[in-house]
Amino acid sequence: MFKFEKLDVWQKAIEFVDLVYSKTKSFPSSERFGLTNQMRRAAISISSNIAEGSARISDADFARFVEIATGSLFEVVSESTVAKRQGYLSNENFAAIYKAAEEQGRMLSGLRRTLVGN
Repeated sequence: MFKFEKLDVWQKAIEFVDLVYSKTKSFPSSERFGLTNQMRRAAISISSNIAEGSARISDADFARFVEIATGSLFEVVSESTVAKRQGYLSNENFAAIYKAAEEQGRMLSGLRRTLVGN
C-alpha cells in the first residue's frame, strides 16, 4: 500500500470523484467535452495531487500540492454552480456536491496546516 492510500483525505477525495461522476452522468451530451469533462478532471485532480505530493521529499513541497488540490476543489464548486444555474444539476445534487466539498476542504486545510506547522 502506498503512503497516500492510508490518508483519510485521499480516501475522501476518491469518494468525491465518485460523487461528481454520478452527479454529472445526466448532463446533456453537448456538455460531454465541456462542463462534464471539466468537473470530472478537476475532481480527479484533487486525489492525484494528494498522491503526487505525498511522494515529495519535503513537507513544504507536499503542502504545495495540497494547495493545488484545494484549487481543484474550488474549481468543482464553481463549475457546480454554473451547472446548477444552467439546469444540469438539481438543487439536491448541487447541495450534495457542495456539502462533500466543504468536508474535503476542511480536510485539505487540516493537512496543509499539519505540513507547514501553522
